[in-house]
Amino acid sequence: MSIPNILTILRILLIPVYLYFFYSNLSNSFLLAGLVFILAGISDILDGYIARKYNMTTKLGIILDPAADKLMTFTILISFISKGIIPFWILTAIGIKEVIMILGGSILYLFKGKQVLPSNKYGKVATTSFYVAALSKIFRLPDFISTPLFSLTVFLNIVALLNYFIIFTRMGKPIADEMVDKQ
Repeated sequence: MSIPNILTILRILLIPVYLYFFYSNLSNSFLLAGLVFILAGISDILDGYIARKYNMTTKLGIILDPAADKLMTFTILISFISKGIIPFWILTAIGIKEVIMILGGSILYLFKGKQVLPSNKYGKVATTSFYVAALSKIFRLPDFISTPLFSLTVFLNIVALLNYFIIFTRMGKPIADEMVDKQ
């Protein structure tokens, strides 16, 4: 197994560690959970960097990396909502985007030759924005800072979704052509 894939699996394994600290009664539990979140973010950056720099990109990694990102994102969002740290609408907006992405990716993979929607700068910017917004809460920045950061994150996720939709339609165009040809 490649180093990037090991780092991605490590990121998934950090989710229960984050949850343990987040919901524990330890002093500084929120900060400890935040440090685990930072470690997960570092592993995310490292796995992508190593995979590209050393040509270690794999099909497994192309699927596993965004899955790990989604799992960590939902873990953070749900845990924050459960303690009243952020409003539910943030989870709803990002959740709808992710469900649409999963459905679109599944269609491409299952019905168009196992194609995978590639990550791009729009998705990376949205993910970075999420990390910054979440860290603003972990480090207890004032709401007048963290609230706009979460709003920006939702906006950037919508922009990323629109960009992925354009890519999807380009990748999926042959699907429509094939369906017309079969009729």
